[in-house]
Amino acid sequence: MSFPASAEPEHAESNSGIFTRAAGCRHCGNDLPKDAPSDDDGHAFCCAGCRTVFGILSACNLEGYYAERDKLTEKALPARASHKRYEEFEHPDFVARYVRREGAHSTVAFMLEGIHCAACVWLVEKLPRVVDGVVESRLQFARARVQIRYDAEKTSLSAIARALDALGYPPHPASDQADQGRGEDRALLLKLGVAGAAAGNVMLMALALYSGAVNTSDGSYASLFRFGSLAISLPTVAYAGSVFFRGAWASLRTRTPHMDLPITVGILAGSVWGARNTLVGHGEVYFDTILVLIFLLLVGRWLGRHQQRRAARATELIAALAPESACVLRGATKQRVPANTLVEGDIVEVLAGERLPVDGIVSEGCSSVDASTLTGESLPECVQVGDRVFAGTVNVEATLQVRAECTGQSTRVGRLMQSVEEAQASRAPIVRLADRVSGWLVWAVLGLALLTALVWLRVDANAAVDHAVALLVVTCPCALGMATPLSVSVALSRAAKAGLIFKGGEFVEELSRPALIVLDKTGTLTEGRPNLVAWEGPDELRPFVRAAEARSEHPLARALTRALDSAAPLEPESVRSVSGGGVIARFGTRIIVVGSPAFVEAELGREALSPLIRRAVAKHAAEGRTPIVVGDSGEARAVLALADTLRADARTTLERLGRLGYQFLVLSGDHPEVVQATARALGVALVGAEGGVSPERKLARIQALRRQYGRVIMVGDGVNDAAALAASNCGFSVHGGAEASLLAADVFATEAGLAPLARAVDGSRRTFATIRRGIAFSLAYNALGVTLALSGHITPLWAAILMPLSSLSVVSNAIKSRSFDRT
Repeated sequence: MSFPASAEPEHAESNSGIFTRAAGCRHCGNDLPKDAPSDDDGHAFCCAGCRTVFGILSACNLEGYYAERDKLTEKALPARASHKRYEEFEHPDFVARYVRREGAHSTVAFMLEGIHCAACVWLVEKLPRVVDGVVESRLQFARARVQIRYDAEKTSLSAIARALDALGYPPHPASDQADQGRGEDRALLLKLGVAGAAAGNVMLMALALYSGAVNTSDGSYASLFRFGSLAISLPTVAYAGSVFFRGAWASLRTRTPHMDLPITVGILAGSVWGARNTLVGHGEVYFDTILVLIFLLLVGRWLGRHQQRRAARATELIAALAPESACVLRGATKQRVPANTLVEGDIVEVLAGERLPVDGIVSEGCSSVDASTLTGESLPECVQVGDRVFAGTVNVEATLQVRAECTGQSTRVGRLMQSVEEAQASRAPIVRLADRVSGWLVWAVLGLALLTALVWLRVDANAAVDHAVALLVVTCPCALGMATPLSVSVALSRAAKAGLIFKGGEFVEELSRPALIVLDKTGTLTEGRPNLVAWEGPDELRPFVRAAEARSEHPLARALTRALDSAAPLEPESVRSVSGGGVIARFGTRIIVVGSPAFVEAELGREALSPLIRRAVAKHAAEGRTPIVVGDSGEARAVLALADTLRADARTTLERLGRLGYQFLVLSGDHPEVVQATARALGVALVGAEGGVSPERKLARIQALRRQYGRVIMVGDGVNDAAALAASNCGFSVHGGAEASLLAADVFATEAGLAPLARAVDGSRRTFATIRRGIAFSLAYNALGVTLALSGHITPLWAAILMPLSSLSVVSNAIKSRSFDRT
């Protein structure tokens, strides 16, 4: 049986009694609300989404989903569908961008929301039984990415998308930009495998040579094993070692020495001299040591790349800031089209709760727009006909029609994202500690090799070259090359488990050093939403205010509804909402007016606000709060104050970082008086607190502060912070941040509050200490190797023993480090 895309999923017939579920919602098993929806067979559900999915599974005979899920220990989640029509997926521009034609079939990839367990994989891969025309559905669980092969003659993209949405997995078009990176990972993994296999075989031959097991009177077996090692080693060095050769060549061309340079010197010296000694029939060969060196270094390199790719996958499902589609009015018809097809002059309809797709002028309607992620302003702004609005902001209250002036990359948010890319591209590369050490190490090693050759030249010319090459091989910084990537890889894995995602190991080093920390206010230092902080008036008005505001989607109304929870909620006879003002609700003979002081005064008259009420309003306004007046039957009787309150952990986190030597500056787009009030409430020594800072100005300030302070860490959560995050030495995005800030940030937290910032700093400092210990172990090993080489006591056997021991010490040091473990 199939589920036709045009049909409403909720009308699919269900088969009574075929599923055995626990008490509660028939689909997910969660608790049922008082007004739980049910189907025709009497099955109760926690929400309409679960009822829809249950109906589809019943109609398509997919009861195996529940059997699969019952095998798991994860808590079941309710189905969450967006109920979009996905008409924009049929637009030719969308098809050309995301669909590939493969013979008689087409292929498309989607990122899915709501994927959380193996049963989800089972269900998504049964999509051919739900939608006629779908040939194959393959889901990558770790990335929540599904690849679908379908027959475009039998079904459409919008039909497939609606079916996935109805199952509780809203789809988003997936980009293939990460495929190149994954290809590079596979190539590096192949080199690692070749190096490992070659090292294993050559070490077996070396063991036979060291032990004397192949020594014969004519030396034929020894010669065979030496030539066998040469035959395996040279192509392996050329192929697997090319990673380091390219890096060393780039290092020489740019005159910026890094780890690849001394590694390449050691590899080439050992390989060339080992090949020479094999051909002449005497002298030491170091092929086993060289191949083990390459293998271990590639392990460290791959671990670092794998961790970076993992961080990149964590942001892959982040939706674009501006919406993917828009409802455009063309003549008398409404048409939903991809947002990138809009042009200047189009009239776009934006419903309450939707993001604006364009910069433009309001041509019809009156509403409030939440621009907090773009400007940092904590409260919505009232807009009406003639006002300018921007893409990426959220329409809060009522439907708006907007005449487009700028679309796509030319919008304000588009230009801001271009600034993010430019800032990231112009950011100077971070010089890691190991690379700084390698800058002088390569010259020290070459100088010591020359000294060794000169010392032994007086004794024996052949011995002089042998000992010099031995020194180059034994001091090749394998442990030094592994110290940073291995320590960082272990640390970043533990950081991810602790709710901290680093996009690169270099940012561990940046966070570990004292710096100027620049903090956004709204959503970073504060909760990012208004909260009721004061009530001055009779408590008997509380249930009336809650009932009056309960139907509004305005952020202030939601804050009041949240704070004034009532055990016995009232039901008003009528409610009239005035955009940008307030609400008027009738409860029998009582008329309740809730809104701004100006709105209440306009409705009830100037005399309705007593001097006591006016003083309370003035007091809260002076403290940076938003005063709300409540009128009851013609008289103002209460004053409420709403404010974006400080996060509970803000002060303790900054005090803790301050003791470590970090300094703080607040830059916010919110009103300067509000920012100053927040700074006073914070109670922590600040370099400054600036309000009214636009995104463009914030970017310029970060660039100037880097020149002044040298190292700047930006902490934010909004689109207005994105360019500043990208321009700083290290950008940190707090939990709940806007998509653009997550994309621009170098580190982001998956837990709320500022405490993750302190954990990131503490973990980075511990990780950097681990790296320093690893480098110390490596340098100590090199010092021992130099001593043995200078004294003429180094042999291939000693080199084969010392190198694994040094690497083992680094590995042990990295694994035992506490780094980001919670304390």
